[in-house]
Amino acid sequence: MARSDQSFNKREKEKQRAKKREEKQKKKAARKAEAKEGDGGIPFAYVDQYGNLTDTPPDPSEKAAIEAEDIVLGIPKKEEVEEDPVRTGKVSFFDHSKGFGFIIDTENNEKYFCHVSGLVDEINENDRVSFELEMGPKGLNAVKVTLVT
Repeated sequence: MARSDQSFNKREKEKQRAKKREEKQKKKAARKAEAKEGDGGIPFAYVDQYGNLTDTPPDPSEKAAIEAEDIVLGIPKKEEVEEDPVRTGKVSFFDHSKGFGFIIDTENNEKYFCHVSGLVDEINENDRVSFELEMGPKGLNAVKVTLVT
């Protein structure tokens, strides 16, 4: 009797698989029929003069003429602005036992790392200082740090 239960279950599972296959074939045929009815199933879009997508074609009378000489290939070169290398700031933190601290620039409120090897004068927290920036292993570092009176 257990044997007939197994074969019944197997037949039921096979029927379910066949039903799923049939449904899948019907859906596939419906998708194909839908694609043939429309414009190939691919939506078509145009780009207007402002760069927006639209479903209406652009008006040829609004087409602008562009001269080939006006087209610039590549990135335009930046004009180098000479800025004063000496900056001013305020010491936000300095640990004398560890030999480092941070200075906040007064112009852009950026925080820069400062090591004891980059000091000219001895500094403490909340001192106003002048400094120069130098690229370090982890970013810009304040060097040539002097007290401002």
